[in-house]
Amino acid sequence: MRGVRWRRIASQTGRSIAVWAVSTLTMLLLAGLLPDFRLQSPDGDSSTRIAVTAACGAGAFGVLSAVAWPLLVRLLLLIPALVLGLLVFFLNGSLLLLALRLNPSGRGAVAPETAVIVAAVMSAVASATGAALAVRDDEAYRRRLHRLATRRSRTNSPCPSAPGLVFIQLDGVGHDVLEDAIRKGLMPTVARWLAAADGIQPTVEGIRSTGDPGQPTDDGTHSTDGPRQPTGEGIRSTGEDPQSTGDTMPSTGDDRRPSDGGTRPTVGEMPPTGDCIRPNHSPNHRPTHRLTPWRTDWSSQTGASQLGILHGSTFDVPAFRWYEKDRGEVMVCNRPTSAAELQRRAISHTGDGGLLTVDGASRGNLFSGGAGEQALVLSIATRRRGRENRSRAGYFAYFSDPANAVRTALSFAAEVAREIGQSTRARLRRQRPRVSRGGLYPFVRAFATVVERDVVVAAVMGDMLAGRTAVYADLVAYDEVAHHSGPCSRDAEKVLQRLDRSLALIERVAEHAPRPYRIVVLSDHGQSPGETFHARYGLTLADLVRAGCGLHVPRRADRTRSGAEARAAVRAALRRPVEERPARASEPIVLASGNLGLVSFPDVPHRMTKAEIDARHPALLTTLANHPGIGFLLVADDEHGGVVLGPYGTEIPLAELDDETGPLARFGPGAVDAVRRTHSFPHTADIMVNSAYDPADGEVLAFEEQIGSHGGLGGAQSRPFLLSPLELSAPVDADGDLAGAEHVHRVLRRWLRELSGPQVPLTDDGEETEETEETEERAA
Repeated sequence: MRGVRWRRIASQTGRSIAVWAVSTLTMLLLAGLLPDFRLQSPDGDSSTRIAVTAACGAGAFGVLSAVAWPLLVRLLLLIPALVLGLLVFFLNGSLLLLALRLNPSGRGAVAPETAVIVAAVMSAVASATGAALAVRDDEAYRRRLHRLATRRSRTNSPCPSAPGLVFIQLDGVGHDVLEDAIRKGLMPTVARWLAAADGIQPTVEGIRSTGDPGQPTDDGTHSTDGPRQPTGEGIRSTGEDPQSTGDTMPSTGDDRRPSDGGTRPTVGEMPPTGDCIRPNHSPNHRPTHRLTPWRTDWSSQTGASQLGILHGSTFDVPAFRWYEKDRGEVMVCNRPTSAAELQRRAISHTGDGGLLTVDGASRGNLFSGGAGEQALVLSIATRRRGRENRSRAGYFAYFSDPANAVRTALSFAAEVAREIGQSTRARLRRQRPRVSRGGLYPFVRAFATVVERDVVVAAVMGDMLAGRTAVYADLVAYDEVAHHSGPCSRDAEKVLQRLDRSLALIERVAEHAPRPYRIVVLSDHGQSPGETFHARYGLTLADLVRAGCGLHVPRRADRTRSGAEARAAVRAALRRPVEERPARASEPIVLASGNLGLVSFPDVPHRMTKAEIDARHPALLTTLANHPGIGFLLVADDEHGGVVLGPYGTEIPLAELDDETGPLARFGPGAVDAVRRTHSFPHTADIMVNSAYDPADGEVLAFEEQIGSHGGLGGAQSRPFLLSPLELSAPVDADGDLAGAEHVHRVLRRWLRELSGPQVPLTDDGEETEETEETEERAA
């Protein structure tokens, strides 16, 4: 043991000296290139003196970065992530200025603006050098991972030996999109997990384009046809892809490091990427995961789905945004105050804290799931920061290393430039459908695809190294890009490739965790393509509703065919000119959630019935139901409880609906149940409007400015996926159907109980379903 300790000390000392030497050379090179940076006196110095000055400056900068930088970041945790990422450059430059002032030679000098550049380059070079020297050193590799990790508060408690669960949510990735990406070779990590399972076969060309790490030999090692070793640098930066400009995610290899202390890879023994398609591959190879589609509720969006997955309830979440008459407030799922209220309601409804109450961590989510460790969680964003509320502490794990901030900032800038280039190309080519992608959107996209991803992945890595029992993290990159570029666009496919590399990175980190882990990947909804309602008909849903009510509409909408037809219908219904319409009529509130629209009349305290709406606005329901861009309406009814309205006077009571006939037939199985359940919610809008859907091409018409949308019924948006290890029990029986986020919650909770034991509470599926239904009936 003593010999091993001394070898480790010698190895660490050698690496430190090498990093110091490379940093010194970098400083000398920058001093020669940058006019405002010098390492000599104005009268000139000898080469030896300049080298000594550079060595002292590099050494002082390295010591300050190692000692002072983590303290500075901890002091700045109240600053938003993006601001902190930018402030990193100035703090890093300040450390360099201080290092030159502490230089014994007194020769160094640099302009403040140049100090920022010099410090950024030196941090990146030092980080890369240290990582390159630590490639073969498992202990150094482990220590580098721990520097990214948020440390466990109970450091003295032993880590359980039972496997933990990591849930990675790929926001907005539908089941069909995932299958298509695997076939194209865009997601080699997921393809390797599934192998030949589920009939999904990636193409040879697609797999080879991502890099083939080589064939395994009989003893389990890799042959020499090109294996790639994981590096400490890739882990520290949450990866760096040398083939993509400025992107921080790695081109990950699949070689697995030998694990210490008996820890196992997270998903079992896995062959290299692409071997599942080779007929001469070892017969011992087998898939490690299963792919299961599931069906969302009518409200196919993150707020409802993630609330159901994490807290077991989607009750009274009719859309992404809706108006609550009793409170006089518009609820929006991604608004911190609304998220906090929804989480409170869900906990009250179920009587349970959430999926992650037992030693859990919630990263990048709308809701906490009851986790004790939280970072970038929206529902706690409005609370005062304390021990139980450390939403900003997740930044420390990433920004405590200035090299990470440098890489992320460069990637952020590259992503902004990439979006500007892609949107310009789409505009020049006159691509259709297309929406505006200017203003702040390039920066919003860069934050979602770079900053959020890097911080969340780093936090997940820290949770695994801390040995936490359950981790749930949301990666929103694909959803953000697909909204504006389209769910099957080349832009979105590039994001899927980078997300796959994130999964590979998390898989590799699991080998160094103090306990085994099982990785579950899932999505909260899909996305359906199609042009916007406004682009096709020249008016918004709000314009159409106002026209149907006989209210003033913008001139641009009044001139459209839809607007003219609506105003003509009003004249016919009222039997008088529209201009004589009383001005005191209720102004409707019209909200959009993808291709789901909600119309509420705020001056009526209760949910209006069909008869009440017809009495006030005789032409409104007919105008909406007969519009070619609208699929069906849901309204309350005195006689039948609720009715679904369609074109040509179609009016079907909810109790008589079925999935094979009527306006809901084209929306597929489960549509009727979803509509009936939403009808029972206390805050369902006066009129629920679902856009038209074309099953032939899977397109819907979004009421928002999105060419990839979700929120209602129709197409891929209602069909997300659940990718789970074979070691866990099957989500449903062979003939079963995984329907609704609440059902997914029960499945995930069952898996936690299988791995962690009875400390994870779980009721029988059937009893829980009956209890939930009884609660909803009482609430209704």
